[in-house]
Amino acid sequence: MAGQSKDLIILGSGPGGYVAAVRAAQLGRTVSIIEREALGGVCLNWGCIPSKALLRSAQLYNDIKHASEFGFETGKVTIDFPRIIERSREIANKLSGGVNYLMRKGKIEVISGNGTLEKGNKLVVTDSAHKSTTYDFKDIIISTGARPRPFPGVDVDGDVIHTSRTILENKRLPQKMLIIGAGAIGIEFAYFFSTLGTQVTVVEMADQILPVEDTEVSQTLEKIFVKNGMIIHTSTGVQDLKRTGKAVSATLKSKTGEVKWSGDTCLVAIGILPNTENIGLDKVGIVTERGFIKVDDLLRTNVPNHYSIGDVAGGVALAHKASHEGIIAAEVIAGKSKHPMKYDNIPGCTYCQPQVASVGLTERACKEKGIKYRVGKMPFQAVGKAIAIGEQDGFVKVLIDDQVGEVLGVHIIHAEATELISEAAIIRSHEGIAASVVDTIHPHPTLSEAVMEAMAIALGRPINF
Repeated sequence: MAGQSKDLIILGSGPGGYVAAVRAAQLGRTVSIIEREALGGVCLNWGCIPSKALLRSAQLYNDIKHASEFGFETGKVTIDFPRIIERSREIANKLSGGVNYLMRKGKIEVISGNGTLEKGNKLVVTDSAHKSTTYDFKDIIISTGARPRPFPGVDVDGDVIHTSRTILENKRLPQKMLIIGAGAIGIEFAYFFSTLGTQVTVVEMADQILPVEDTEVSQTLEKIFVKNGMIIHTSTGVQDLKRTGKAVSATLKSKTGEVKWSGDTCLVAIGILPNTENIGLDKVGIVTERGFIKVDDLLRTNVPNHYSIGDVAGGVALAHKASHEGIIAAEVIAGKSKHPMKYDNIPGCTYCQPQVASVGLTERACKEKGIKYRVGKMPFQAVGKAIAIGEQDGFVKVLIDDQVGEVLGVHIIHAEATELISEAAIIRSHEGIAASVVDTIHPHPTLSEAVMEAMAIALGRPINF
């Protein structure tokens, strides 16, 4: 079909794409967003949001089981697992509608279809009826996201063998489940199913669960999970994974030997693959690295007027990273003041219970870099608010520079860790020092006092511990 001229095209409407669209529209650009599935992308429809709805159900179930500690007798509680899944889908659908509203509010054109790049700043969009339209554009942001990495040689059937996407529609509560991969996704689902009564076995190739997190935090979380009945194998690989009827089996192999496992469900959570196939990157000469689009700190590819953000552009696969990249890309395209991405200050969050949140360097990284540092660690068992609400597990651990007290890293494990990490991210974004946190009056009683106290401990001036 004859070409149509567009100003800014955004290919993909996930947390990077739709945020970039809104910001670009605010800055006066005329924006068209191309989406082949649902607005909001994987995060909103099949990731961040629906999975957090599931985790809330698990947390509520656990709270009800312990209600007697707070003076309530509830009797026997039954699980309506299909309803738990349905609620998560309802929430995802509601928020997808919210993104639709933002597009209308910003006068952002939404075009359904698959987009393929062509030379000369062109994009061919093919809709569900196989009708193709060619668009000329001034600028484009590629935000096509990523998908779960499959286990080699094993088909995902959405019945017995799952990825993080198919498990969100599974309405059968497993009895015995194998989770391959102990990153944030694997650990969140491990907590969810284990809390609801599934016998969960987690297998991780690295020597700790949550491999990117501080070792002490990961070890603490593993102890809590094992105490609650979960089976965890680190430094272990999976072999001979296969489905037989409604069952699945595997061999778990480590340096100490082999363990035979069998059950009724397997979740593969071993990472992601970028959605870079069949979008024309090779036609226009965009450089990729390990399959991911290579960009600079202003989100520019090697081809002029072509930008990329989010999971498809590599780095940590986090929605808030994608969203911030989207804002930066939109501002760069609009000619506004340029501030590059700070990839060393992206908070990481895992929403199991207790939650894990961190920003900056781990102790491991400090040692590898030869940085002289001090540690401050505040257990929540010594925090009044934590005791009052019955959430005493965990601690705040801060790492500060030994010379000036600059905050190098903050690591939190607690029921509300993901709500507490932003203070640390803010102080690090200003290259702040621990003394600034300690000298800031924190309200009492709050959980945030633990961050202040940990900073004080690192400085050698503790008050409440």
